[in-house]
Amino acid sequence: MATTTKPVRVRFAPSPTGYLHIGGARTALFNWLFAKRHNGTFILRIDDTDEQRSTESSMKQIYESLNWLGFNWDEGEKVGGPYGPYIQSERRSIYQEYIGKLIESSHAYYCYCSFDELAQMRQLAKDEGRPAHYNRKCLHLTKKSQKLMVEQGRKPVIRFKVPDQTVSFDDLILGCISTESNTLQDEVIVKSNGSPLYNLTSIIDDHEMKISHVIRGADHLSNTPKQVLLAQALELDMPQFAHLPMVLGSSKGEKLSKRHGATSIEQYRNEGYLPQAMINFLVRLGWSLDDTTEIFSVSELTQNFDIGRVGKSGSVFDIKKLRWLNGHYINQLNLPERTSAVIPFLQPLCSTDSTGLEVNRLEAIVSVIDDRLITLADIKEHAYHFFKDDFAYDPKGIKKWLSKDGSISLLQMLHDAMEKINTFDEKSVETAIWSIVDSLGIKKVEGLQPIRIAISGMTSGPSLFEMVLLVGQAETLKRIKRLMTYLSKGEN
Repeated sequence: MATTTKPVRVRFAPSPTGYLHIGGARTALFNWLFAKRHNGTFILRIDDTDEQRSTESSMKQIYESLNWLGFNWDEGEKVGGPYGPYIQSERRSIYQEYIGKLIESSHAYYCYCSFDELAQMRQLAKDEGRPAHYNRKCLHLTKKSQKLMVEQGRKPVIRFKVPDQTVSFDDLILGCISTESNTLQDEVIVKSNGSPLYNLTSIIDDHEMKISHVIRGADHLSNTPKQVLLAQALELDMPQFAHLPMVLGSSKGEKLSKRHGATSIEQYRNEGYLPQAMINFLVRLGWSLDDTTEIFSVSELTQNFDIGRVGKSGSVFDIKKLRWLNGHYINQLNLPERTSAVIPFLQPLCSTDSTGLEVNRLEAIVSVIDDRLITLADIKEHAYHFFKDDFAYDPKGIKKWLSKDGSISLLQMLHDAMEKINTFDEKSVETAIWSIVDSLGIKKVEGLQPIRIAISGMTSGPSLFEMVLLVGQAETLKRIKRLMTYLSKGEN
């Protein structure tokens, strides 16, 4: 970290125009870890300058996703703090003072140009082969001319007058960045309805909230020179910047989109991913400890996170790695934890009301499924036959194990042998099955697979004997009969 005498204060400032996506969550994580690592303050600020697209539902979803990930903010919306309010739309009176300073110091001016006039300027610039920058038509309007414009019903925007200079700043990840101001135009900083826009509100809020470091995605890199110039015009101290590499959809440099996988943190939560796995996955999108270690606990991350270890190149979103990490973290849960975690995903297989669950049976089911869960939602596939008997039969399994003459007779013999069992336990079930196998002179697998297909419809899975005990004697007999009926009708 570059030296600074300021206490570390970082902010995550999402726009509530949609869900919290992968890139935003990664930004929140890096800010949160940076604050933890340096005993700093992590602030949540809502940047809702996009009035038309900002919604309460998006704001709520952002809060819920951050809470699910465990990114508890020290200051900001919902928890308060000394520099509130923390929603930009509630800070209008604060911005007005700074807007007045820019106007008075001639760093900003009123622009009365109409939409059609601006369109003509852009077309002329295009025809002449130059950048479509605003031509400063309104820069030197007299008070009299401005009054006339107002009388005509024109409502002005406010533009920032870009000075002629080189804009430079040191980025903690990318190094020194320089931009010639002639590549920038006098952009609008206040709309005609009086609403200040992002670049102005952002730099004012960072100053007012004493932000020491701005850690954000590289998609904001083009905003930084504009914000530096605004800060200089207002004589504000600048925070240190760190622009994170983009999250890419492929190694070809494609932008991450829905076709590369889900982009919403909420969607991953609903699909059965664990927050620990998501954090581990997100941190590796740009940061590494030693280029080899993949698994990190949150405690290890807060102790070792170093912004200097963030790479400059874009990081590829790899769903296979996320699934691998999630499977790892599911397997780290003890049986009660894993059972509790899968309960919300069991609907509509069984009642998920805690009073209606047979917890011991459910734990036993989760136990026999063992390490087969990659996501918590996988429980529906692997546990279906423990709760329902309307599953389909694997056609390849039917063809391999139950297509010969005598298959129905074999099932009847297995049914009758298990029906006679008085104490339905593993030893008794084994004895019953082996007695049929021995009497027919067939291989053990030829006696086991028909029962497995009857119980689950599949030819692979957990221990057959454990499955039979969990399904129970009556249900096992019923399912064998169901398979016999299926075969007798020639439905295979």
